[in-house]
Amino acid sequence: MKFRAKIVDAACLNHFTRVSAMIAKLAKTCTLRISPQKLNFIVSDKVANGGVSMWCELEQENFFSEFQMEGVSAENNAIYLELLSENLSRALKTAQNARALKIKLTNKHFPCLTVSIELLSVSSSSRIVTHDIPVKVIPRKLWKDLQEPTVPVSDVSIYLPVLKTMKSIVEKMKNISNHLIIEANLSGELNLKIETELVCVTTHFKDLGNPQSASADASQDRDPEQMAEVHIDIRKLLQFLAGQQVNPTKAVCNIVSNKIIHFDLLHEDVSLQYFIPAFS
Repeated sequence: MKFRAKIVDAACLNHFTRVSAMIAKLAKTCTLRISPQKLNFIVSDKVANGGVSMWCELEQENFFSEFQMEGVSAENNAIYLELLSENLSRALKTAQNARALKIKLTNKHFPCLTVSIELLSVSSSSRIVTHDIPVKVIPRKLWKDLQEPTVPVSDVSIYLPVLKTMKSIVEKMKNISNHLIIEANLSGELNLKIETELVCVTTHFKDLGNPQSASADASQDRDPEQMAEVHIDIRKLLQFLAGQQVNPTKAVCNIVSNKIIHFDLLHEDVSLQYFIPAFS
């Protein structure tokens, strides 16, 4: 197995740093999947057991000026590495205003992602800062548990409001209850609701719009005004909203009633899928 890559464009480097910071906020441990065309950050907690699941995809050509890799074999040309998300994020924080960044898979008594950052000094000469991030190479037999998740057929798909606005509302609701009801319909309406023995609080969003394909699939046998709802752990939603570092060009919420909620965020260079199971 071999992997080395280089970033020299400042905008690409800043963007990659923001993605890394986002992953660190969403998960303590993640899997980095390296393939010839893409990088994936994966969290694969068992949704059935109440864990969240994440699939973040980056097109390598949009970030790296150089990219070379050889997987475990010609038939399975990929590398799966488990690492602490914060270690990568912390290393990349030192790359602000860097001239270049190199990432390489190395073996220094144990497998590492070695991050080398070329920084300009006051005298205009450059200096190199190196971070060795311990990783665990995931064997081929375990890859089946780390594949892109199957998106379930949703009852309702709807575009999300501005995520910062949504985060501010959810933060206030968290002070009242640990459980949140999210409900939406095919008329562009989304409600965030908490219910306790003492109080019921609902925030309404209207005219958000529904993805055309989803509306067409469901409109044949579903009343556009009928709400689909899911009860979730409000802390898991807040973790997702608080972790956003990349402003998406499209943000969609897919609800499978009483089972799961799936968030699909798309940026021109990055796509993120995030699954939160219904509260049980």
